[in-house]
Amino acid sequence: MSTNKPSSGSLLETLRAQSDAVRGQGDAARRPVEESLLEIDRRLWRAFKWLDEAVAHLEVIKPVVAHEFRAGDVITIASPKFENGFLSFRRKPMGGHDVIEQIEFFYKLTGDKPVTVKVPAAAVNGVESRLNGCQLRFQYRTETDSGQRSGVFTIEPAVVAMIRFVPDYRRQTVEVTMRNVDRFESVALEFQAAAIEEPALEDLVRLIMGQANTFLRRAPLAGIGAARRAPEMAAAEVYRIEKTARPR
Repeated sequence: MSTNKPSSGSLLETLRAQSDAVRGQGDAARRPVEESLLEIDRRLWRAFKWLDEAVAHLEVIKPVVAHEFRAGDVITIASPKFENGFLSFRRKPMGGHDVIEQIEFFYKLTGDKPVTVKVPAAAVNGVESRLNGCQLRFQYRTETDSGQRSGVFTIEPAVVAMIRFVPDYRRQTVEVTMRNVDRFESVALEFQAAAIEEPALEDLVRLIMGQANTFLRRAPLAGIGAARRAPEMAAAEVYRIEKTARPR
């Protein structure tokens, strides 16, 4: 009785088909992760370009900012003007792609003229600590009047503010840290990555200008209701830092 044997190529073809099927399943499983990673990167890149253009316009207009910055009872900078700003971003390899690791936005608000504050010698250290904590630039000298020594601070009425966007690609969130935006303090909000779009950026600029604080209500404080960010997937510590090249 004869036995039908498979042709010489049938086993290889079967193995090829099986390996292709397994490979296809792996590719299908990875595709949503890669697409999500790239979508977050695209959102951040669009945000960078949008904010960069907004800053260019603000530098020309130099609008008055409806905020009041108080450094305790030492100095109050009320209604400063938007002076200038710049953005930078840093990229990092992740998951086989070169994605945005963070965006930083720095800007400066200025008041009218330097403010002079005279304090007793015993209060000098406290005032100096307060001014340094608020990142206020100043000059200092001592004076002696009728045997009493005093410290004299000449303070530049300029607020240096910073906004940083740091994505968590694994959790699909973006942590937005703001320092000296509406007062002398820092706050961090945790956004869903999908929320980083033009309406949120418009609210951010309105917050900077003191027109509305809607941006602060768009997301919870970072770390509230969710674990803090875990380390991203391992990658070589290779960074590329770039910033705007607009003429100043």
